[in-house]
Amino acid sequence: MSLDRFYPIFDDVAWLERMLPLGVRLVQLRLKDRTEAETRAQIERARDLCAVRGATLVVNDHWQTAIDLGCAWLHLGQEDLDAADIPAIRRAGLRLGVSTHDRAELERALSLAPDYVALGPVWPTILKKMKWERQGVERLGEWKREIGGISLVAIGGLSVARAKEAFAAGADVVSAVTDITLNPDPEGRVREWIGATR
Repeated sequence: MSLDRFYPIFDDVAWLERMLPLGVRLVQLRLKDRTEAETRAQIERARDLCAVRGATLVVNDHWQTAIDLGCAWLHLGQEDLDAADIPAIRRAGLRLGVSTHDRAELERALSLAPDYVALGPVWPTILKKMKWERQGVERLGEWKREIGGISLVAIGGLSVARAKEAFAAGADVVSAVTDITLNPDPEGRVREWIGATR
């Protein structure tokens, strides 16, 4: 299954309600600091919205809820991997994306036979404090040679202008967060992203 080349990440299902009608086909719901009930309700709503729109929903971190709600995709960061039941995730048939920031993490990710590998931050990011320096587009090329046919997602500091450079370096998919959510016209920015990646 080939993934859409544009992969926005949102922290609330309300963003999906706004952006899916514009043509977003691949989206991650990344919920932090919510109650279990809120998390479940958000993922359930996102699952249903994506089903109606024919979009692929990727659930960040909440693997048990993703299994319980019959979701198809899961994304795990390296810390999330420590707590996740990978055999249970695989038995449930979830497809898996994994974050990587260095070679040891890449090796760990590849040992899980992931469906995509994310590398970041490619450029400096304001999304969260990270112990990793900017990876640079050169690293995208290294990772792509290493992972072969597995999809490579570029994340961190991406903008519409930088998407072409990321693709040229080896990325299959480009991911954006604050370039959309902090934009004064998020819908307009998403239309720009879709225009630049299709």
